[in-house]
Amino acid sequence: MNWLPQFSLERFKGIIIKEFIQMRRDRLTFAMMLGIPLMQLILFGFAINVNPRHLPVDIRMGDNGPQARTLLYAFKNTDYFNFGRLLNSDAEAREALAQGEVQFVITIPPNFTRDLLRGNRPIVLVEADATDPSATGYALSSVNALLNTALQNDLKGSLGYLKGTPGPFDVQVHSLYNPEINTQYNIVPGLMGVILTMTMIMITGLAITRERERGTMENLLSMPTRPLEVLVGKITPYILVGYVQLGLIIVMAHFLFAVPILGSITLLLVTSFVFILANLALGIMFSTIAQNQLQAMQMAFFVFLPSILLSGYLFPFRGMPRWAQAIGEIMPLTHYMRITRGILLKGNGLWDIAPEIWPIALFAAIALTIGVKRYRQTLD
Repeated sequence: MNWLPQFSLERFKGIIIKEFIQMRRDRLTFAMMLGIPLMQLILFGFAINVNPRHLPVDIRMGDNGPQARTLLYAFKNTDYFNFGRLLNSDAEAREALAQGEVQFVITIPPNFTRDLLRGNRPIVLVEADATDPSATGYALSSVNALLNTALQNDLKGSLGYLKGTPGPFDVQVHSLYNPEINTQYNIVPGLMGVILTMTMIMITGLAITRERERGTMENLLSMPTRPLEVLVGKITPYILVGYVQLGLIIVMAHFLFAVPILGSITLLLVTSFVFILANLALGIMFSTIAQNQLQAMQMAFFVFLPSILLSGYLFPFRGMPRWAQAIGEIMPLTHYMRITRGILLKGNGLWDIAPEIWPIALFAAIALTIGVKRYRQTLD
């Protein structure tokens, strides 16, 4: 064993000191080492909630009798339902659900009180936006408990005969857009945005830093090009790559996972252009800020993590606290998933998804503007 080199504690100590010095110089890497665990702790500890409460509900009141009002208060007292508007028609109810404005619509039928007192067991309709089954599951399970308890204080004296099993009324639940509660219908459309976000940001995040590290930045800077021309030129080829990915996902979603396609594929492709551009612009912005490819990758991962956790892809968006929802609304992925699920599962048109398009376009414009301003035509 004498041929083995002798282990030197001094050399070992020198390597350790060298790594600490390098860590001190690369402040971004050190910040990411502390920032990512801290972000995960905060997001998982405070923001993530798989049992959302106070979900938005619109009401259709066909009967305004005392028992009908008592029943609505019973719904509200479960803490799962937060009442909003009073609707006047089925069309308004379907529009509110299609645009994602509410999670539920509760309909009290006409003559509810009369049929109740006659023992005819009126039917209360609960319509749910089931594109995200995890957001509605617990709330719908609480509805069954209301059958025998909601009106127990009203059914006394001469109305005591209405007590018993089954209860004095029925609740009929319609899980719209995903009646079989198939989680693939929710996950696969969301994967469109997740995959595009991950690949587009990472690919373009290396664009400028790769030129700098390979030493080809001098050739690029010597060309008579403007910053916007260079950045848009680097983005354009990856738009085609994004559409190739999108096409593969759509084909596999329909034929492999049997995800229904109720809306216009053309509309999905057109709106996807804005989303792809937003992610490419963000990657270019990181590329102009980072000093090397490692920093660019760290920046991309730093954004990718909250995008996944706060967009509603893995956990119900409405289950998160207000501050987490505010952060999630900034992320393009949040709005794009609403677009994909709306077009594929609900058959939404341009008017329905328009409120989700302009935040993505605004994000793209801001990211591209920062990237242009950060770009340097001379080496520093």
